[in-house]
Amino acid sequence: MIKREAYLSKIRKFYNSDLVKILGGIRKSGKTVILNQIIDEIKEKGVNEEHIIYINFELIEHEELQDGEKLNKYIKEMIKDNKKYYIFLDEIQRVEKFEAVVNSLKTISKNMSIFIAGSSSRLLSNELSTVLSGRCVLFNIYPLNYNEYTELTKKDPKNEKTFWDFIKWGGLPSRTQFIEESNIKDYLHSVLDSIILRDIVERLGLKDTILLNLLLQYIVDTTGKEFSADNIIKYLKGKGKSVSTETLYMYIDALCKALIIKKIYRYDIHGKAILKTLNKYYMTDLGIAQIKNKDFESNKCFAIENVVYNELLKRGYDIYIGKLKDGWIDFIATKADEKIYIQVAYLLKEESAIKSEFGAFFGINDNVPKYVLSLDKKNLSRKGVIHKNIIDWLLEK
Repeated sequence: MIKREAYLSKIRKFYNSDLVKILGGIRKSGKTVILNQIIDEIKEKGVNEEHIIYINFELIEHEELQDGEKLNKYIKEMIKDNKKYYIFLDEIQRVEKFEAVVNSLKTISKNMSIFIAGSSSRLLSNELSTVLSGRCVLFNIYPLNYNEYTELTKKDPKNEKTFWDFIKWGGLPSRTQFIEESNIKDYLHSVLDSIILRDIVERLGLKDTILLNLLLQYIVDTTGKEFSADNIIKYLKGKGKSVSTETLYMYIDALCKALIIKKIYRYDIHGKAILKTLNKYYMTDLGIAQIKNKDFESNKCFAIENVVYNELLKRGYDIYIGKLKDGWIDFIATKADEKIYIQVAYLLKEESAIKSEFGAFFGINDNVPKYVLSLDKKNLSRKGVIHKNIIDWLLEK
């Protein structure tokens, strides 16, 4: 397994902080590996094992500790002296009343560094933020990006075959263990099933898995397109499912909370306002999208757009769709004092395609850097708009 330095470099600053470190992300995105890499680094700095407490609640030997009171008692009994202890609680959402447990541990000793990880929406819930108000820091852990994927697999990052394998099967680390497509599909199906059953049905109580799968199918088929509640209700009715708008948004919200999909809002560039209607949805991992994908070839363009969106998230940007009077910009990405505009295209073979992608920026009179990303290898930059090959852009540090 590779060292996920992009995350470790951020978390490292908080190793000895009394803030609770929360690692959240979709199932199987690599949170457990990062926790173990943190433990290795702490040991290298001279911390002995007696002062490191690691509990993975998915392991059967820790099943009894899923009771909050028993967990609280167990950890307290493990603390033997006044030296600093490092507590790692993995898949903590399985613990009943874990919010109260974490809060209890914080009150008994400040000489304690707590790390918690999980894939449930509970890590982002109001209960946890209320209990730990001002005393926690969140790190979003995403599936492998293209840089990490090629580092792990040792494949040639400049080879388009490598790129398309990543686009098609996504960046969940464990999927790289399989070579046969049937085995990759089986693994991804198991991940999706566990997300729906554990994070949605068990946690959120939404038991209509047929509706969940139909919704996910629709979102995969329309990734990167403006979302319309009316259109999806018609689609569901054609599949024999009549739902209200309220139910529709409840189930979509569940898919978002389970981190399968992410919502992106529109931003009116000229009016300088965030718009709450006609937003878009993108997949957190394209491998999970692929097992729902009916026609990969025709969806390649939107898959590439999705990868750019995920990469921008990984790089720490807040992202919006840019609305113009007569069109839109695929992405407006902001971070601290930085802001960029991005258009994404598959290939710019025709002059009409070049004019369309570059022309999208010509009505914007500001000094914000503007980019067109495509798989073309020839530099097509013009009129202040920078063109980059998508693979080269993904490989940038």
